[in-house]
Amino acid sequence: MDSEIKKIIEAYKEEIQVIDESNLMEFSDVERGIQISRKYLQKLRVILRNNEFKDKKHEILFFKEQKPIIYGKLKFYAKLYKYLIQKPRGTNKSKKAYIDAQIKLLQDYYYENSEFCKYYRQNGTFLDEFYFLRGNDNVGLISETSHFYTDEEFSTSHDNAVAKIMAYDLLIIHYKNELNNLKKHKRKNTQEQKILDNLNLNWTANKIDLIELTYALISTGAVKGDIKDLATLFEKVFDTDLGNYYRSFLKV
Repeated sequence: MDSEIKKIIEAYKEEIQVIDESNLMEFSDVERGIQISRKYLQKLRVILRNNEFKDKKHEILFFKEQKPIIYGKLKFYAKLYKYLIQKPRGTNKSKKAYIDAQIKLLQDYYYENSEFCKYYRQNGTFLDEFYFLRGNDNVGLISETSHFYTDEEFSTSHDNAVAKIMAYDLLIIHYKNELNNLKKHKRKNTQEQKILDNLNLNWTANKIDLIELTYALISTGAVKGDIKDLATLFEKVFDTDLGNYYRSFLKV
């Protein structure tokens, strides 16, 4: 079983690398990351359903290190998808405030679970049998009651917490990169905003018509670039919010 688990994880890393190397600002890329992660997580579930660990050491290794590699990425992509939906499309100031608020929420989780975070980051082992063995829960050590509703065959009291830490670390890196990009483009955006502010253009047709136009211009090659960039331009020019235009276009 050990070799099968390793093969699954290595295959996952290879397939997910393409998504990791994208800009992660497109709904389609993030959705693909979710799909790939769920697929490989299910493969691990099937392996455990049909096999047994050699000993406690291998079971601890799986729930402490191996499963969280995939589960953590799944949580990262799921959180990022929600972030892309809710992120404001207004000024850089509003975007920065929203990102700062998101970072604070993640840091609050670290603070509220500081004991386990410290244990995990310092590679503690003395509580591993309580944290990462199935059916060996110590209620006094459980900080998230959601554990009591999870699949006992595929979860321990803290593998979910490890996955969260990994996901939140990735999210903070992503958010900080966005903040840096906002700073770099602050002057350029200010100049562009002055030009846009002087425009007096209004879109009078349905919002879906503008979304279809956006996709048509990109798909036909009439405009070279990303759909996201063109959609953002139209939003600014026509002072409108296209919402989740990717989802709207799929419905059409």
